Amino acid sequence: MDGDDNSRAAAGPQPDDDDRAAPAPAGSWDPQVCQALIERLWQLRAQMLASEQAFAGPLARVSDTHRASARNLTHYLALRAEDRRPLQDELAWLGLSSLGRAESHVLANLDKVLGILHRLTGQAWSERSSEEPAGIHGSRRLLAAHAAALLGTPPPGRAVRIMVTLPSEAASDDALVRRLVDAGMDIARINCAHDDAEAWAAMAGRVRQAASAAGRPVRILMDLAGPKLRTGPIASAPPVLKLQPERDVFGRVTRDACLGLRPFGSTTPVAGATAHIEVNAGWLARLEAGERLDLIDARGARRSLRVARRGEGGVLAECKQTVYLVPETRLRSHRERDGKRTTRIGGLPSKLGQLVLRVGDHLRLIRPGSLGLVMQEASNDAAMMPVIACTLPEVFAQVRAGERIFFDDGRIGGIIREVGAEALTVEITQAGRDGSRLAGDKGINLPDSRLGLPALTARDVDDLSTVARHADLVGLSFVQQGSDVDTLRGELDRLGAAHIGVVLKIETRRAFENLPELLLSAMASPAAGVMIARGDLAVECGYERLAEVQEEILWAAEAAHLPVIWATQVLETLARTGQPSRAEITGAAMGERAECVMLGKGPHILDAMRVLDDILRRMEAHQAKKRSLLRALGAWSHRP
Repeated sequence: MDGDDNSRAAAGPQPDDDDRAAPAPAGSWDPQVCQALIERLWQLRAQMLASEQAFAGPLARVSDTHRASARNLTHYLALRAEDRRPLQDELAWLGLSSLGRAESHVLANLDKVLGILHRLTGQAWSERSSEEPAGIHGSRRLLAAHAAALLGTPPPGRAVRIMVTLPSEAASDDALVRRLVDAGMDIARINCAHDDAEAWAAMAGRVRQAASAAGRPVRILMDLAGPKLRTGPIASAPPVLKLQPERDVFGRVTRDACLGLRPFGSTTPVAGATAHIEVNAGWLARLEAGERLDLIDARGARRSLRVARRGEGGVLAECKQTVYLVPETRLRSHRERDGKRTTRIGGLPSKLGQLVLRVGDHLRLIRPGSLGLVMQEASNDAAMMPVIACTLPEVFAQVRAGERIFFDDGRIGGIIREVGAEALTVEITQAGRDGSRLAGDKGINLPDSRLGLPALTARDVDDLSTVARHADLVGLSFVQQGSDVDTLRGELDRLGAAHIGVVLKIETRRAFENLPELLLSAMASPAAGVMIARGDLAVECGYERLAEVQEEILWAAEAAHLPVIWATQVLETLARTGQPSRAEITGAAMGERAECVMLGKGPHILDAMRVLDDILRRMEAHQAKKRSLLRALGAWSHRP
């Protein structure tokens, strides 16, 4: 601390440089300011110890490996129970720690400040490290040990692990899994909300094989589906293929539409085709180049195709006009072939059913199996509102009119206007300017509703038998209270799988509000951690609060020395399209604050892994949790 800072400290906190009275002589300290701070810090210390006593019950159930960390968490809760900003300002004026980076070693940090103040004022001070759960170095060792116990040892040169969500193809594609492992996947995530136990076991087996071949460990996380509230299925739209030539700005055809004709059941592509249909194999075998094929399309328009050439997979046909093909369409040749001039067609693409919702629309959300009632009402109401089912009928008795509801990760929002035994009426208040499409199997969030849903469904309990055989850690989805964690641990004990690590997926507002209780319950396990599921959390808590909420989760987890998995939409655009957005690169850099970053699925996932690895390795030299590291800045090292 230089002389100017010493002068400021001598006079105590000052309102402003321009209004400040003349500083005291350098090296002197105002004993009254220091003594007042000492008394306030002793009071804060007493509050921390009282908080530890208040949590005596939960602390007694914590495992031995987490006991010191759990005590530190209770001290942190006491520190953050009141607004400490005035105290921080006064400490900073004296050049002391402002307690702003004390998450991992709260009592030790406080005692350091108290000790310095006692020495400055000539008062006796005795070392109190025996009373402190962890110091600055010990806390780092605890976090590293807990992270390794849950997530495995980090790879050389990168402290943050990379987790990748496996696609369904990983159950049968050895090469895909090998590429993921070779690209640096440290943890494979299997989402038990999709596929089945046989597929999960196959995925896990392929991960183990690929990891063994690569000579490095890869852990497996199995995410339980949990009581996920989702939209029910909507009938698929009729299959139809629109075949359209390319035109210039004047509407002139610049390239004919190219259609591949292949036998029924074939998936072999026809070279040059932009779309494919299936036809009778005998009829197809006798087509000749230059032959004309007539049809009447879905609009009743007469159209013709010209056979361009025969290829390995079938026949390429061209057309200069727009054609709509449906299952009822028949292709007709001009020469008889074994008594057949026509063929039916198949292999047409069908789109999943969707509803288009606009602001001001009303939507009926019904119980599964209530469609008969809806159809009966429809016979009396030609202008009936759109209808979709939901997967959890229990919510109908737990929601109230006036509460908000969101669909599809918050893309569509509304207000519940009416609540009935069989249906809810929702007024749409948030949608795209031209409307938003809602399909089946999309998430539903009810942030204002107090839902009493078990974190473990009957399906989850069944799935745990597979988890116990194949997983290293299990994700508890939609956890809300400590008893949910206790239930999971009880089921793992029953299956002889108490060693499996527990990951709390924080994805609801209630989970965030109950975070201290959840952390202490999880710390009864030998290995535990937190996943910040930012997608659902943003909808539940509000997008404007997400940055604040995720920071608070990071702080609490650091105070508990528990590893964090940074999840949801990390480099999503890059994985999906091959081109990242600037915003998601910045978001990925935030992953350095965690012990693991989770990537989703996509055709460019290997590119996303390489970019994430590079970002994490670079940021590791600049940031440790929320502490900035003063690495030399080579770009500015030149001298004038």
